[in-house]
Amino acid sequence: MPKWQYTKGLHDLGNGCYAYLQPDGTWGYSNSGLIVNGDQTLLVDTLMDLRLTREMLDRMRAAVPASARIDTLVNTHSNPDHTNGNQLVAGAQIVSSTSCLEEMKEQSSAPRYPMTGEAGAFFQEVLGSRFDFSNIVPVLPSRTFDRSLNLHVGTKEIRLVELGPAHTRGDIVAYVPSDKTVFTGDILFVSGHPVIWAGPVVNWIRACDTILEWDVETVVPGHGPITDKSGVRALKNYLEYVRAEARKRFEAGMDYEQAARHISLDAFRDWTDPERLVVNVYACYREFRAEAAQLPVPRLFGAMARFHNERQAKGAS
Repeated sequence: MPKWQYTKGLHDLGNGCYAYLQPDGTWGYSNSGLIVNGDQTLLVDTLMDLRLTREMLDRMRAAVPASARIDTLVNTHSNPDHTNGNQLVAGAQIVSSTSCLEEMKEQSSAPRYPMTGEAGAFFQEVLGSRFDFSNIVPVLPSRTFDRSLNLHVGTKEIRLVELGPAHTRGDIVAYVPSDKTVFTGDILFVSGHPVIWAGPVVNWIRACDTILEWDVETVVPGHGPITDKSGVRALKNYLEYVRAEARKRFEAGMDYEQAARHISLDAFRDWTDPERLVVNVYACYREFRAEAAQLPVPRLFGAMARFHNERQAKGAS
């Protein structure tokens, strides 16, 4: 039996560290963290919408009275499933990487989720029908840093380390050395395909190596169940596999959508969200070509929609 049960709600990791989990960890169902020491608190990420974030904060307050006031909120990256509830953490200092803040500014100035056609239908299937995006007001970080920043919650040291660009341009993790615990944001997906919006892939592999070098026993991923270093190794193996297989097909002249359909997923047959392989292969192709520009997100959602719909038609799980 796993040490940590993968059930919705607040999980006490010991010594003032908590994880808030949202099974099944697929599109939009992210995890958060809470660190408490004395009367001081730090929250790692909010959730996709206001209802879910409010529910999480209520559960935290009921179980941990000190969390009635959150002193510091850390946004591990810019994705909405980790930032859309920021407005509910009133009065907290919000900390992120500089690149995360830049991405959040770009997203807040653009129309939210402008997708139509097959991309829009797929978005509605995996995200739009599950969450309520009304009344969300973008609330941006008030403090930023580059590469690393040490904070304290009471006497407990929290090391914020920038490991992006990888999943996004400004991914950071929150490492608690005294508790051998790390909250990874979306640097780690467990039992699910990650999605490489930014890359390069080699940098994400190096990020995994960095965590593996630390004295860590408990790893809270951005999506999926609590794990240890084995979960980090599994994701690193996935990234190395996809990059190597993509390279073969890149050199054979396949386009990225053809390549994704040609790569075997047998070793990852139980992982959720296989359509993300298309985006991940595309990220590999961008890396191989040393391309800075990337396709708009709606184009990538369209490619994932085609992959997803073909698998469904073939009866693939």
